[in-house]
Amino acid sequence: MQIRRVRRTAIVTMMLSACLLSCSTGAEDTSGDAGHRDTSRSSSAPTPADAGAQEVAASPTPAASPGPELVRDAFAGLQATLNDTCTTGSGDCAYFLGRVHEELMGLDAAMKADPKGPGHFPEPLAWIADLRTTLGGDTSTKNLETHRTELISVRDQVNAWMQDHPDDYR
Repeated sequence: MQIRRVRRTAIVTMMLSACLLSCSTGAEDTSGDAGHRDTSRSSSAPTPADAGAQEVAASPTPAASPGPELVRDAFAGLQATLNDTCTTGSGDCAYFLGRVHEELMGLDAAMKADPKGPGHFPEPLAWIADLRTTLGGDTSTKNLETHRTELISVRDQVNAWMQDHPDDYR
């Protein structure tokens, strides 16, 4: 019984140490010695927790990028609006049109940030830019309802364009 408890304690300690180390090693090293992290410890005998933490530190972790979402994910959000509609003046219309607008703007940002570059998405970006001009920065329910046809038309045009470019969203 005692050995099991010690093993469990060692495993939990190792996992917690690994988690803490992975949280604390997220910053990039700008000292010019890229890829090298000092994992030395001040004590002379490593513990099982130290060994587990060193393994985690040695494995590459992807850098967090809080930028725009991927084109694929943004397009999926836009596609989720395809079977929805609304009647102008109804309560659900404000939500629906606001969501279509938000999904188009998210896709616009994702396309501009895509590694292929905005030149890879000329038509959708132009259609969204025209819509932005049409709306004049006013995303109120009244203005979105006024330009309902244009908003849904851009959504459908972008959807058709993306369907012809499956490598951009799969």
